[in-house]
Amino acid sequence: MTTYVYAVVTALVGFGVGFGVAFWAKGRIAAGKIKEAEEEARRIQDNAQRQAENLVREAELEAKDRLFRMKSDFEAEAKEIRAGLEQRDRRLAQKEEHIERRTEQVEQREVELARREKGVVQREQEIAKEEQRYHALIAEQKQQLETISGLTAEQAKELLIRAMENDARYEGAKLVKRIETEAREESDKRAKKIIAMAIQRYAGDFVAERTVSVVPLPSDEMKGRIIGREGRNIRALEAATGIDLIIDDTPEAVILSGFNPVRREVARLSLMKLITDGRIHPARIEDVVKKVTAEVDKTIKEAGEQAAFDLGVHGIHPELIMYLGRLKYRTSYAQNVLQHSVEVGFLAGIMAAELGLNQKLARRMGLLHDLGKAVDHEVEGPHALIGSRLAKKYGEAPKVIHAIAAHHEDVPPNSVYAYLVQAADGLSGARPGARKEMLENYIKRLEELEAIANSFRGVSNTFAIQAGRELRVMVESEQVTDEEAVLLSRDIARKIEENLTFPGQIKVLVIRETRAIEFANK
Repeated sequence: MTTYVYAVVTALVGFGVGFGVAFWAKGRIAAGKIKEAEEEARRIQDNAQRQAENLVREAELEAKDRLFRMKSDFEAEAKEIRAGLEQRDRRLAQKEEHIERRTEQVEQREVELARREKGVVQREQEIAKEEQRYHALIAEQKQQLETISGLTAEQAKELLIRAMENDARYEGAKLVKRIETEAREESDKRAKKIIAMAIQRYAGDFVAERTVSVVPLPSDEMKGRIIGREGRNIRALEAATGIDLIIDDTPEAVILSGFNPVRREVARLSLMKLITDGRIHPARIEDVVKKVTAEVDKTIKEAGEQAAFDLGVHGIHPELIMYLGRLKYRTSYAQNVLQHSVEVGFLAGIMAAELGLNQKLARRMGLLHDLGKAVDHEVEGPHALIGSRLAKKYGEAPKVIHAIAAHHEDVPPNSVYAYLVQAADGLSGARPGARKEMLENYIKRLEELEAIANSFRGVSNTFAIQAGRELRVMVESEQVTDEEAVLLSRDIARKIEENLTFPGQIKVLVIRETRAIEFANK
């Protein structure tokens, strides 16, 4: 028991000693860690303080650097502004100096003008005195002459008139003799002109051919098929041909509208083929238009070649042949332009043969004279000038080019061939009955043209020529100036456009002139 108690006591004592030693050791370890933590905290604080000091120093350096740069920029800008202000001051000083010099010059000129004005006034006074003195001297001399000659002023004037009349009679006799001589020299030319005028009066038959612009339909139901679903067929046909289709209440008919007669013919033939075939849709329309275009081109070429063959004209450029063929589809007052050109070629050739000129050359000119009408709806300007440019482009002779340009006097004629083409053109197209226009209407249109021009102030005479294609207006030079003549031609043209209906164009030519003629003879 004692041993057991001892053992227990010993164990308890040992446990207490061990617990105490352990508690002491733990305290020592905790104290060491606390000390290390404190040292680490002091070290961190020192580092933070050093970094803060470094940052402060860097910020101060950066601020000083930025301040220095701003100061430099400001000084440079200020220097530049000062330089600009100094330059502006110099320019202002120069301008002030220039203005002062100009002011001095103006003052000097004013002084000079005042001096000259004073001199002019004095000179006018002196001239007035001299004029009075001259009038007095003239009256005195006149009185002395009457006294010396024993004749009054009226008697002397009568003697002078008689002397001038005798001189005029003598000059008139010389003029009559010269006119007779010139008449004998010009007799051959006059005879040829009379022959040409007689041929102009010839009037042959003419067959008119018109371009059809209305396509008949088998029934009104076909209109719906031509239009197609949502209008796709009519749009495809208009796009392929360039011609507008007008489908209205006209029974069993479709109207084709377009300025190009060839395209209109292509559209007409294409539409007729589509109606006959019955298959109308965009793809079919394009195929038919292509085929018809090829056929029309072939027909155009054949028509041009046939016209040249009929007249015996060779060596015409193929492009000009195509332009001639296109005239087959062009009409003027229901007169086919290609047939008209052929007839003009024949007439010009006949007249050239009668006058002893080149017959083939005249036929060539007549055939090509209306060449510009093949493209006048595409090119601006008179068809005569357009045709002359085409002929020049494709290598025609200068005489042919001039005859084409001058057949409506858009340029002054300078050869007998040009006058022949004018005469043949007038004979074929302007004579009553050749075109779809009654004689009464033809004469009435010419009278209306002349009446419009006569309604303006200062007009003395008017002449409607070239079958009404040209209006020549003679004005009084005392009432109308050159500038007013330009305005007068424009006003007459505008009034004609407003009041008359006519094909093509009308040339208004205002003529104002003053003539003084005298002959020097020995």
